[in-house]
Amino acid sequence: MIKTYALRFWNGLASMQVTIVSLVLLMALVVLCTLAQTDLGTFGAVKVYMRSFLVWRYFPGLPFPLPIFPGGALVGLVLLFNLSVAGFKRLEPNWSKCGLWLAHGGLILLVAGEFSTGAFQVETNMSIETGQTVNWLESPRDFELTVTDVTDPGQPQAYGVPESLLAKGRDVALPGTPLTIRVKKFFPNANLTRLGPGDPPPLATQGVGTGVKVTEAPLAATETEVNMVTAVVEPMAGGHSYGTWLASNGIGAPQSFIHEGRTYTLGIHNRRYYLPYSITLKKFSHDLYPGTQIPKNFSSLVHISDPARGEERDVLISMNQPLRYDGRAFYQASFGKGDQLSILQVVKNPGWLLPYISCTLITLGLLIHFGITLRRSTKKRNETQEVTA
Repeated sequence: MIKTYALRFWNGLASMQVTIVSLVLLMALVVLCTLAQTDLGTFGAVKVYMRSFLVWRYFPGLPFPLPIFPGGALVGLVLLFNLSVAGFKRLEPNWSKCGLWLAHGGLILLVAGEFSTGAFQVETNMSIETGQTVNWLESPRDFELTVTDVTDPGQPQAYGVPESLLAKGRDVALPGTPLTIRVKKFFPNANLTRLGPGDPPPLATQGVGTGVKVTEAPLAATETEVNMVTAVVEPMAGGHSYGTWLASNGIGAPQSFIHEGRTYTLGIHNRRYYLPYSITLKKFSHDLYPGTQIPKNFSSLVHISDPARGEERDVLISMNQPLRYDGRAFYQASFGKGDQLSILQVVKNPGWLLPYISCTLITLGLLIHFGITLRRSTKKRNETQEVTA
């Protein structure tokens, strides 16, 4: 009995119907994702429709969401198994089928590449002004609590505590310092308003937070909205507490405390990723079409300084010519401050070559299969003509 059900499942998984249904569902998801970008933005729509196993939706009267459609991850996984099983089940292991084997392998690699991109791709930004040298990247969506030793203004030392650790509400020791940060409360998104006469006591005992009222807010729903990430933290060192502080990316005023003669500032900023090399912006160019204000081209002339590799060179990054270096791609994304600021989008995707390899395999496989079929057809026609003659 079990063998019978297993055989049915195997045959069903390899069926052409599953392939067609999966492709139709993927086309429907692409349409829904495109329409949803109006409300959710590109990143939000892709996350909801293409990189989830199920599409969820809240209905009036229900406190929890319900699944309404299979997500791109689930459909892609089914298609991946379908193509793999169908290939082993239907294609004979001989040279006449090598083209189809290559095409099937390319399709499987194409689907696997999307999973790799969804799981491992990291998108960050590098904002750099003319003449400035930068050795860090910033996440546009992830934040961290940053504690910076600014005792020596020329060589500030920054320590970051990511949101994931803040959300756990634990004590976090900062490596290389005597400090421990006790997280007393964390808000993924909050509304910050001035404290009024009838409001409850403030959450902070030190800094600007003593005059601020904090209320929890729902997470940002669109790409253009930014969460007001907020935490109430208590810096401690050697058993001494420096009071509770309110840190948020919505607070611009500097907040600092002194421990054993060293001054530390704290705040919440975009999460930073430090690089083992630095980039200097030498020149930013913003070209327009003659006689108009329509942008024609943006480009940044940068200098890469990498002591570990002994590399010192200039590179021009323009709109369609990214710089690929150290496993990352630097794209020209935006600009500001009267053409003195260049913003580069930096993408690290370990599987960026997979789409190119898969498309090459599919094309090569189809060409080989077409060639074998044409040769077989030509040979059969010649044999028929010889018999007729």
